[in-house]
Amino acid sequence: MLVMSQDARKLMLAGSQPTRSHKTKLRSTSIQCYLCLLLNSHFLTEAGIHVFIFSCVSAGLPKTEANWQHVASDLKRIESLMQSIHIDATLYTESDVRPSCKVTAMKCFLLELCVIYQESNNMDMKDTVYNLILLANSSLSSNGTITESGCKECEELEEKNVKEFLRSFRHIVQMFINTS
Repeated sequence: MLVMSQDARKLMLAGSQPTRSHKTKLRSTSIQCYLCLLLNSHFLTEAGIHVFIFSCVSAGLPKTEANWQHVASDLKRIESLMQSIHIDATLYTESDVRPSCKVTAMKCFLLELCVIYQESNNMDMKDTVYNLILLANSSLSSNGTITESGCKECEELEEKNVKEFLRSFRHIVQMFINTS
């Protein structure tokens, strides 16, 4: 059974923006400008003010469109950092991902990535892993609530070393890039 620490649980459930390496772009402000003009001219009511406030808040929310290229670059960074950092762990790894199970497999990879986060003492590694998890979760949320059946549970996957895990992870990220 996979047991996560409080930090890892926060990491998987984080709803904040990705850290330093990738800044998310703000949504187009043209809608907010139009709403502001409407608010000033016609809708100077309580409901109009609420619409204006919500539109301003929405401008600061991160986009949920696919960030798989950024996930791939963070994954390359993790692989290069792994050459100087030794993490002795075996991770549940999906070696042969079926396209119909790629979301389920990605969720398993992200859960296992938390182990790398916990095992590493290197702050660059922790920051990059944290950023990758946020970006991937953001990209997965753009798929909505896709239900995949007939896919293996994380604990049913074969345990492999970190290098094999990262190689398989790179393969599944490439599957997402090719379909976006």
